[in-house]
Amino acid sequence: MLTLESSQLIGRGLRRECYFHPTDENKCVKVIVAGDHRETVREQSYYRLLANRGISWKMLARFYGNIETNRGPGAVFELIRDYNGEVSKTLKYYLSAGSETGLDYQKLSGALVLLKRYLLDWKIVTMAIKPGNMVFKKTAASEGTLVIIDNIGNSDFIPVCNYVAFMAIRKIRRKWRRFEQSLARDFSRNRELQQMLRNLKPSN
Repeated sequence: MLTLESSQLIGRGLRRECYFHPTDENKCVKVIVAGDHRETVREQSYYRLLANRGISWKMLARFYGNIETNRGPGAVFELIRDYNGEVSKTLKYYLSAGSETGLDYQKLSGALVLLKRYLLDWKIVTMAIKPGNMVFKKTAASEGTLVIIDNIGNSDFIPVCNYVAFMAIRKIRRKWRRFEQSLARDFSRNRELQQMLRNLKPSN
């Protein structure tokens, strides 16, 4: 059994808490603290589907399996870190803090384009694309890439998009449009972001 201490807590969501893995600095452990296990079962089933497809994991945190912990069943995931070893911060953190973080919005624009292309190329469906579910992984002081760390999969009763490419692409494009709209709405005071969104080519 893996022992998770309170001091190892990284963050807390609505249903899960995320802890540093006590013996591997490049992994984290997610533990359910509210609700049931259905969302986790769905997510892990989708991870296995992606693994069977042989996708690139460049912009999606890997899932390594389940483990028993002192806080209940845990799921082990890749912990995304910056080039300097610090844990990568969410896109929400950077957008909320504005210019104080020194984020280069031109580089962010390129990272968003690449993330969208990645999802479409590998037909990766997410429950919802949100800035809190991805991190901006710094690969250098002013360079970085976006990596999705949570909330992937398809909750459709009959998940046809998991197996039919053109339907997956249509769903991804629709969710990406909603993502861009939510960025403009939720971070309306972030002038750099608003300008960046105006300069992005319209989603289709």
